[in-house]
Amino acid sequence: MAKIQVKDNGSLFISGDFEIVDAEGNTFQTKKVCSLCRCGFSANKPFCDGSHKGKFQDACRAQPSS
Repeated sequence: MAKIQVKDNGSLFISGDFEIVDAEGNTFQTKKVCSLCRCGFSANKPFCDGSHKGKFQDACRAQPSS
């Protein structure tokens, strides 16, 4: 099972069994863990390269269940 963790001011950290596919159906080479860019600054999209540091602020929080 895959787990996706939203990092404060940073990437989406994915671990577990998963596959990342582009718009044409091509699969990106990944291991059991990777970080995906969500700021748009990475030179290695869709993967995070740390370019967000000091340029991107976002702290997503899940809404409580009712």
